[in-house]
Amino acid sequence: MDELKPPILLIGNYRSGTTMLHDLFDLHPEVRSWFEPRTIWQYAAPGRKHDRFDESDATPRVIRYIRGRFLRRQREQGGLRVMDKTPTNTLRVPYVHKIFPESRLIYIIRDPLANLASADRMWKRAPLSTKRALERVMECPKTQVPYYAWTFFSQQFNRRVLGRKISGIWGVKYEGIQQDYKTLTPEEVIAKQWVACARQADADLKKIEAENPGFVLRLRYEDFVSDPVEQFTRVLEHQGLAMTPGLADQVAAKVDPGRQTKWKRLNADVFRRVVPILRDEMQRNGYEIPEEVAEAVGSESN
Repeated sequence: MDELKPPILLIGNYRSGTTMLHDLFDLHPEVRSWFEPRTIWQYAAPGRKHDRFDESDATPRVIRYIRGRFLRRQREQGGLRVMDKTPTNTLRVPYVHKIFPESRLIYIIRDPLANLASADRMWKRAPLSTKRALERVMECPKTQVPYYAWTFFSQQFNRRVLGRKISGIWGVKYEGIQQDYKTLTPEEVIAKQWVACARQADADLKKIEAENPGFVLRLRYEDFVSDPVEQFTRVLEHQGLAMTPGLADQVAAKVDPGRQTKWKRLNADVFRRVVPILRDEMQRNGYEIPEEVAEAVGSESN
């Protein structure tokens, strides 16, 4: 596997800017991005009901398979370096690191209220299309085909036959999410997803940083969109890459800085339900509760 170049691995919850970075990396002449090959990452345990994997899941067989698939992808892309963004890996940092110990990790986090407003729309969108389902089946290990076929048909049944607005759980699956899905509102589940991802990723990344200072680059979505050229230059340097001629202009044109107040579309009832879930982890990550949100929630949030 010496031919395999160190993949560029992005860690970050859904709706945290991972697609933005995926698209920016795809502009670089030495890189080709791979959009969420999560079926490959789940090779160790495709039927697991949550996304938490650790070092013990990265057996020699699993390591050999996943590295082999990345090498195949690299060859298919003419030898260019592979960039991967798979949000479910936010709960799998030890697993990912054991499979690719040579890869320096990038971690991005976003204000949970903006994340919530964005993810809420994804929960209510149409289920996976037949075309995308077939692409995923073709990409995944053949032993996983029955699992993904069942997921596809259950989503279609929930939306088209039962008429449900939400066809199933969307996003990162923390332990216990299935029970929460039955008893909590989608907004509360999304808030708990953000907390689970932020808490677990931070703890796992700190262990790597303690052994390998500088190995992890942490980004805040809000900082990135406010100065994308400078921030992406940092990201490239962290990965041993350079800003190429013309790339800075492409980056500046592609990043939309005006998407930081999506939370304003949420109502007071949602704030009252999610702020108690988010508050501690939100503040630990340096995010303040906006004044109008605090007013909607009441004195309890102060």
